[in-house]
Amino acid sequence: MIFPLAGMLFGAALGAWRARSNGGKGKDMVQWAAVFAIIFGLIGLFVLIFIQRSVV
Repeated sequence: MIFPLAGMLFGAALGAWRARSNGGKGKDMVQWAAVFAIIFGLIGLFVLIFIQRSVV
């Protein structure tokens, strides 16, 4: 499934947008994007595990 990857992409976009809206520069945007990508990627991983366990 693609939930972790989609979560990482969405998280990176959301993190960069939040950093830019708070007046951050390029390095701030990269850091926020990385953190949000990790968080949303983990959420997507847990969603994937839950779906796989509940179907079988």
